[in-house]
Amino acid sequence: MLKVENLVSHYGNSQALFGMDFAFGSGQVATLLGRNGMGKTTTIKSLMGIVKASSGSILFDDVELVGRESFKIANLGIGLVPEGRQIFPNLSLRENLVATASNHLGFKDPWTIDKVYALFPELATRSSSMGNLLSGGEQQMLAIGRALMTNPKLLILDEATEGLAPLVRKNIWAALNRIKGEQMSILVVDKNLKDLLRIADVNFIIERGKIVWSGTSDELRADRDALHRYLGI
Repeated sequence: MLKVENLVSHYGNSQALFGMDFAFGSGQVATLLGRNGMGKTTTIKSLMGIVKASSGSILFDDVELVGRESFKIANLGIGLVPEGRQIFPNLSLRENLVATASNHLGFKDPWTIDKVYALFPELATRSSSMGNLLSGGEQQMLAIGRALMTNPKLLILDEATEGLAPLVRKNIWAALNRIKGEQMSILVVDKNLKDLLRIADVNFIIERGKIVWSGTSDELRADRDALHRYLGI
């Protein structure tokens, strides 16, 4: 599904990624882990073409992403739930969902507003509310729903549940588990390791712009040295 090889990215003259290498398959849930400032968000922005890769390769279903514009990358089947949510504040909740709706890949059973409301019933009752009047949890659920409305093959979430109330976090993890059950690939960044490891098939730890550890959730739980050295646990 996604294969990243020797990916290097810069912010101006400052190098942020130093040869990232990782890969995971179709239908899998993968995580990017690491302390703050180690390159997780930069990796995601590089995947989406928001930060232009300096060198290296990003293959998505055997299609090279490096050098492509962001909207063309999205149209290949990647849905992004960005850090900070970035919903449209002056559109209603329903309008936010409609604004991004597409089915470029021609799925026979695409994501619709009704399917998003079934996944997050809380959103149905707030359908006409403006984006800037939604709570943080409602905005995050909307951001996930908005990404799903693009009908992606790969869903990427940057800080999936950061700063949210425990009940909202529980609902979002349950929703991601349901999405996984539909064989959608997911790449997720989050600090709630216990919840992440429940749904993840493979985990990648980033340290100073490169992958320093990879393995299954069971392998990570058992590797106390890696948990302490790279995640401070």
